[in-house]
Formats: sequence, structure tokens, C-alpha cells
Amino acid sequence: MGLLRYSVPNSFTALSLLLGVASIVTTQLGDLELAAWIIVWCGLLDVLDGVSARLLKATSNFGAEFDSMADLVSFGVAPAVLMLNAGLQLGDVEYDSPQFWVLLVAVAVFVLAGAMRLARFNLVSDRPSTGWFAGVPITAAGGGLVSSVVLVLIHHPDIAGSLPLHLYMPVMMFVLALLMISRLRFPKAKLRDSKFINAFQVVSIAGVYYCGITRSWPEYLLGIGIFLLIAGIIAGRITRES
Repeated sequence: MGLLRYSVPNSFTALSLLLGVASIVTTQLGDLELAAWIIVWCGLLDVLDGVSARLLKATSNFGAEFDSMADLVSFGVAPAVLMLNAGLQLGDVEYDSPQFWVLLVAVAVFVLAGAMRLARFNLVSDRPSTGWFAGVPITAAGGGLVSSVVLVLIHHPDIAGSLPLHLYMPVMMFVLALLMISRLRFPKAKLRDSKFINAFQVVSIAGVYYCGITRSWPEYLLGIGIFLLIAGIIAGRITRES
């Protein structure tokens, strides 16, 4: 029974890892939209992973390390490969041009920062939870923002064509990398004292699941991602350490 209990969250983690690999392959085959949705699905599985581990009391050192390996692939490498190919296909970045090398360095820094962020998280994961992250989590950066940005650009080619994406894309990846390795306090998704905040979290997560399952409304995913990023950073700055 104990082995079965631990296998539930680890199965979600394994599936997320495999989907991350599938996203990379799908990106290389040229289907950026499907690759981006696969990353979103990885995010949905990541939520199920954490929830099932807590409900079943199935947290373990192995699970924490395994989850980090999966997160690096699904929310680090896969979004980086997706953004690089989006630059080539959507941003009119020419291969071996200066813009290409800048974007390549940006996505590489993003992956490196994500790996460092996960390693730092594992060092303190055995301490009592305070309800706050140190730095923006890689799931929010790669799973929430990079994938939704690419989806919105695909769904709105007129917007993509009017923007200097060869500038915006590397800047975005550099900024997200800095936010991940920063010491900014960023709130975890957990029950709070405020009923309003709890209700907002439930509604937001339900909306993300609906969009992910139905592969619709990437604008909602991007909007809620940006809102939570800004609101989380502000909340971390104006609240006291706890």
C-alpha cells in the first residue's frame, strides 16, 4: 500500500517529464502550437503531482528530486526550445544572424537559471513551509508565461507581425531568468487566511484547467500569468517576512 501511495504523485511527475520530451520533439517537427499546449499540460500535471503527494502524505526525497528533474525538462528546456523556434518561425529571426545568437544565449541563460532555481529550492525543501518561494518558480516562468506568449502570437499573427519579436523574445527570457534566480519573495498557491484570495486561486486554477483541456483561450492563460506574476512580486514586497 505504501508503494502504491508514492507511485501516484511519481506517476504524474513521470508523465510530465515524458510530455516535456514530447514538446521538444513536437517543436522540432514544426508544430509550435501543439508543443506549447503540451507544456501547459505539464503544468496541469505538476499541480496534480503536488496535490496528490500532500493528500496521500506521499512526499519523499526521491519525489522531490524526481520532480525537479521533470520540471527542468518540461518548464526549462522545452520552453527554451519552443521560444528559439518561435523566433525563427514567428519573429523572422534568420539562422546564424546576430539576432539568432542573442536569442540562443537568452534561452540558454533561461535554462541555466531554471536549473539553479530548482537546485536552490531542493536545498531548503526539507524546512517548514512558509508559504513563499524565493524567486519566481520555473513552473510560472516556463510553464505559465513562455508557452502562453507563443500561443497568443500564433493565434494573433497580426500582432506578431507588428512587433519587433527579435528584440522582445530575448529580453523576455533574460528577465524571466533573473526573476527565477532572484531572492524576491513570491507566494505559493496554498490556502490563505483570506477567503477572497482562496476563492480567486480556485477560480484561476479552474480557468487554467479549462483552457488547457479544451486548448482554448490562450489569452486568458497569458493574462492570468502576467497578473499573478506582477501581483505576486508586489505581495512579496509589501508583506512582512514570515
